[in-house]
Amino acid sequence: MTAPAAPKPAAASLDPKAPDGDGKIYLGRSFTGAGKARRAKDEFLTLRLANRHGLVTGATGTGKTVTLQVLAEGFARAGVPVFAADIKGDLSGIAEPGTPKDFLLARAEEVGIDYQPDSFPVIFWDMFGAQGHPVRATISEMGPLLLSRLMGLNDTQEGVLNITFRVADEQGLLLLDLKDLRAMLAFVAENAATLGAQYGNVAPQTVGAIQRQLLVLENQGADKFFGEPALNIADLMRVDRSGYGTVSILAADKLMGAPRLYACFLLWLLSELFEHLPEVGDPDKPKLVFFFDEAHLLFDEAPKVLLDKVEQVVRLIRSKGVGVYFVTQNPLDVPESVLAQLGNRVQHALRAFTPRDQKAVRAAAETFRPNPDLDTAKVIMELGKGEALVSMLEGNGVPSMVERTLVRPPSARVGPITEAERAAVMAKSPVGHIYDQPVDRESAFEKLQQRTEERAQPPAQADAGGGGLLGGILDSVLGTGAPAPGGARGTGTGAGAPKGRTSTRMSTTEVVVRQVARTVATQVGTQLTRAILRGILGNIKR
Repeated sequence: MTAPAAPKPAAASLDPKAPDGDGKIYLGRSFTGAGKARRAKDEFLTLRLANRHGLVTGATGTGKTVTLQVLAEGFARAGVPVFAADIKGDLSGIAEPGTPKDFLLARAEEVGIDYQPDSFPVIFWDMFGAQGHPVRATISEMGPLLLSRLMGLNDTQEGVLNITFRVADEQGLLLLDLKDLRAMLAFVAENAATLGAQYGNVAPQTVGAIQRQLLVLENQGADKFFGEPALNIADLMRVDRSGYGTVSILAADKLMGAPRLYACFLLWLLSELFEHLPEVGDPDKPKLVFFFDEAHLLFDEAPKVLLDKVEQVVRLIRSKGVGVYFVTQNPLDVPESVLAQLGNRVQHALRAFTPRDQKAVRAAAETFRPNPDLDTAKVIMELGKGEALVSMLEGNGVPSMVERTLVRPPSARVGPITEAERAAVMAKSPVGHIYDQPVDRESAFEKLQQRTEERAQPPAQADAGGGGLLGGILDSVLGTGAPAPGGARGTGTGAGAPKGRTSTRMSTTEVVVRQVARTVATQVGTQLTRAILRGILGNIKR
């Protein structure tokens, strides 16, 4: 239910941009107590602590997407770039100014601000290239661990995939797209006997199983994701001329049909950020904030090695100045090891219709710092749309007491933009000329194909004549060369001689002399060739 409006406290800011100048993002206003004891409190997210990560949860239709938009707008105003996945297309409205509708004006008055429409710099991305600039990564950048998760490989198949990457690396063969990986797997299968002695058994059946999984991956659209130009992390960290951080929005509506591809892409992106960004400790504000919507897709049926990777990245990427915010329906969707790293929390309403729902309510209530004025577990089920339980880090990183909060209205449009508006934004994009056209440079596929063609070439023909070069010279002098065009050797007048041409038939003596000359020429040529070779080899030995 919605709490009644309270008088604006003197400390409240009427300008929604002002809190960002104070190193804070204004989230809304909380109310506690009743009657004369009723008090109001403004809720902020401190930018200095925003890289300690966060969690936004709640049932469908309770306002998670609006809260995500409010946070994204606040970060952008503060000059912090944002990356977010847009599952339903609603977040795209952040590119256009909001309209002062009655419900927005009413909520602005309740939380003590003046409603001011605003828009934000946006770059649209799409792994399929339909609703944004194509997002690409190379096979090598993705690596065998994520690819194995992506294809659902067992331990044996993952081992063969690791061998394939190792061989490609040692032979200088670039793995950029799916056809490179296919060619490399075929090469490993053809050389299984040789490679098996060094790396372990490589069964053709295992390679075949991986190839089939690659086909499934291609049918899901992964062939458009793997390739070049690969995404440059710097293009996600742009700030426009007005000082607003750019909001990068990944169109993920179609991507939901390939949840493994979606989850592995986002985990790859986090890993790239972790590997490429320098250590900055605790900056005054994050260098980038990453919103992971539908977070359960990352953790569903994930093997332990992958969960360990997620936990490691989330735990360590804070020192790179990156904040990660998971958005999901149920806090139980996130493993406890990861949940423990999320300091800033917004909990929208949950519905306890099943035993699992009741467990989720208790778990959500227990994760907050208790407030003696609130029965947290009860309030979670009573929250109205646009209301949330909020606990943000404050001071030295200690969570504030949980408060029942009315979330402020967004300044940009609530809801999706039109196709024409999206096209206009993309036409002005600063990165369109970089990513819109694919590049296919020479890599493993082309080099292995070249090797195959070279092996298929016939060997060079040896020189005719037993005496080599000298034999050829003697043949020309003594008439022992190749057959004449008419088909007969020498100058005979046999059946092969052209009709009408006159020639002299050799006598018996001439035939014998000619045969002796041929034998002598061959023997002399062979002996001279051997002598020359012995001389050359002798000089080499010296």
